[in-house]
Amino acid sequence: MGANIVSRKQWLEARLELLQAEKAHSRARDELTRARQVMPWVKIDKEYLFDGPDGLESLSDLFEDKSQLIVYHFMFDTDWAAGCKSCSFLADHYGPSIPHIGQRDVAMVTISKGPLEKLQEFQNRMGWSFKWLSSGSTDFNRDFNVSFTDEELAGKVYYNFSDGASFPAKEAPGISVFTKDTEGRIYHTYSSYSRGLENFIGAYALLDIVPKGRDEGDLPYPMEWLRLHDVYEQ
Repeated sequence: MGANIVSRKQWLEARLELLQAEKAHSRARDELTRARQVMPWVKIDKEYLFDGPDGLESLSDLFEDKSQLIVYHFMFDTDWAAGCKSCSFLADHYGPSIPHIGQRDVAMVTISKGPLEKLQEFQNRMGWSFKWLSSGSTDFNRDFNVSFTDEELAGKVYYNFSDGASFPAKEAPGISVFTKDTEGRIYHTYSSYSRGLENFIGAYALLDIVPKGRDEGDLPYPMEWLRLHDVYEQ
């Protein structure tokens, strides 16, 4: 990496120019946020029962006393011994945020296809305290396009709102948002997948401001360097 060494005055001129671009990006992001928040809603008519630490719970139960619910679709298939490292990376970020967003009428849970006992064992290993439930006996993962069959993987799957997606695993990551009205009706308001999930990774935001950036250009795939946080210590 060749550095462009300049005087402080020249640096300040370059920084002020970049600041204008950053401000334009912030304004565009604000507009995108407003567009996201006025997306139309679709009513959820199917009943889902999840296996969780408090027993079987419906989608409505997961709201607790809130009117808004975020679900992170965590990749953890029934026969896996551990969760996906990329989903774990996200969980390291969103877990500590849950008490804060709770103050703004938002509940958040994590849902995976794997059996509850495996989820709890891995959760204890990672030191997470967020609510994690199993969707294994429901169509929830299929309905929100984060679980695939072997036959589907042999061709092209429907993922990230595209029919032609190629995916390397039977489970995929995603995030979905729901709201519940005063009559108890539940609506799906938003979902995001693939690179849309980068918005929730604070470590990438930090890496994006250093000279070397994410430093992933020479890797076989962008997150190849990533490990479960307890593996770094080893």
